[in-house]
Amino acid sequence: MFNQKKMRFLYWILIGILLFLFIYLLTILFPFYRSLLSVVFRILAPFIIAGLIAYLLHPLIEKLHKYNYPRWFAIIGIYLIFFGGLGYVLYKAYPPFINQLKDLNENLPHFMDMYRQAIYEVYESTSFLPETVHDKMDEFFHDLEDMIGTLLTNIVMQVTKLMDVVIVIAVIPVLVFYMLKDFKLIQSSMWKLTPKKYREDGKELFDKIDKSLGDYIRGQLLVCFFVSLTTYGILWFIDMEYPLILAIIMGITNIIPYFGPILGAVPAVIIAFTISGKMVLYVIIAVFIVQIIEGNLLSPFIVGKSINIHPILIIFALLVGGEVGGIIGMIVAVPILSVIKVIVMHTKAFRAGR
Repeated sequence: MFNQKKMRFLYWILIGILLFLFIYLLTILFPFYRSLLSVVFRILAPFIIAGLIAYLLHPLIEKLHKYNYPRWFAIIGIYLIFFGGLGYVLYKAYPPFINQLKDLNENLPHFMDMYRQAIYEVYESTSFLPETVHDKMDEFFHDLEDMIGTLLTNIVMQVTKLMDVVIVIAVIPVLVFYMLKDFKLIQSSMWKLTPKKYREDGKELFDKIDKSLGDYIRGQLLVCFFVSLTTYGILWFIDMEYPLILAIIMGITNIIPYFGPILGAVPAVIIAFTISGKMVLYVIIAVFIVQIIEGNLLSPFIVGKSINIHPILIIFALLVGGEVGGIIGMIVAVPILSVIKVIVMHTKAFRAGR
């Protein structure tokens, strides 16, 4: 028994080492296959996006179908509501978003001059500090200005290029329709590729992942939409500049637990600082109001406890995700952790039942 356990332990150690070496080699060789991955991603991107949309909308169709609505009626109804609503929002939001983004990019040097003036005032009150400290502060703000300027320029260029990919955008709704129409057929075809002895157990595991991960993603996206909407309304009411851009930033970063609201509030506070001290206070109050609404009304009722993971593990996953993939890594950290948790729990239950 001891030898068997020892061999199993060594087996998993070996698997771990080989996996680490494989990932390390992929990282080292990334420059050689980057262009190939870029081409593959551009080809698969419409299918990935369409698959995600179909996955998110499918439960709504199933619910309507349970209320004795014909399946074709449920598919067409949900399809038209989703893409009609999305098209209307883009039609209304796209022009002001681009205008605000360009205006922000043009005014960036003015904002940085104001911050430099504030920093010089800080210099006068901290003249007792070593000169190297002031040099580091100068270097930091110079790098920050370059980074923000480059980021805004890239965003403007990428967003304005959206019209250049009209064909890809037009393909996605078509793919979504057929994926919704043949959702069960696609699902059953994929299961046929799985060996029979793993099929039942695989379906059970997939259902658990779908329940935990699907509810979390759908809930978070809905919460983020309402956070953006609420933030935009409050910032517009207090006459804050760039309300649409700041509302979108706060909505997207709200996906990140714990750290997200802070990350989303930073740009708003920085811009408010260039306007007046009163506006800074208004923005901080607005952020608190949005977070109170989100924490006490939206998240408990929409998201609930769909993943049920301890906060320490979530924070650890966020730190790892941030280190590996930046903001994107932090956004996907919790869903990945949720999948890992379900797999571990399912594996334990499977072994206990053998």
